[in-house]
Amino acid sequence: MMEYEIEPIRGLPGELPEGERILWQGAPDWRVFVRSALFGRWIAGYFALLALWSVANGGFGGALASVIAGFVTYGLLAGFAGLVAKTTVYTITNRRVVLRIGVALNKCINLPLQLISSANLRPLGGQHGDIALLMTERHGLGYLMLWPHARPLRLSKPEPMMRSLPDAREAATILADACAAVVRTERATDLVMTGNIEGAAA
Repeated sequence: MMEYEIEPIRGLPGELPEGERILWQGAPDWRVFVRSALFGRWIAGYFALLALWSVANGGFGGALASVIAGFVTYGLLAGFAGLVAKTTVYTITNRRVVLRIGVALNKCINLPLQLISSANLRPLGGQHGDIALLMTERHGLGYLMLWPHARPLRLSKPEPMMRSLPDAREAATILADACAAVVRTERATDLVMTGNIEGAAA
């Protein structure tokens, strides 16, 4: 399910096969990514508490050091989030979900729609949100290979995740419709092959 050589179409490892079409493409919002995926608010709050503690104990030098360390740390997180947003493309087609991820080394992960058992939307305020994909079978993708595009704390059975989407509800609706269409198509094909299409329609 993973491949990457060239990118004739943005976010995809190759030309689309006949009959496949792109339904939606998107990327993380780096500001929301810092907050939700990298716990930016918690980290900023931690350094703020350190600074307040230093001030309360008369250590103004320590407070200044905490503030500087906080700004540097948050700046590094923001820089990483910007790179993730720049190098990531999530694609939903009528056959698969493709995650083009990786800051230092790009890779494309293909997730066929028929292997997606559910998609869980986590709202992040406004139209933003994460979409975690639960697979029907093991996909062989490790948590570290997917991170930060993986649902937190699902280490033994990693769940790929589309992170910090600015139009998460729209993407979730498109994905749900695409998965439902695949199920209907597969069922219709099975009925045709077994000769039960008329009975099923009745």
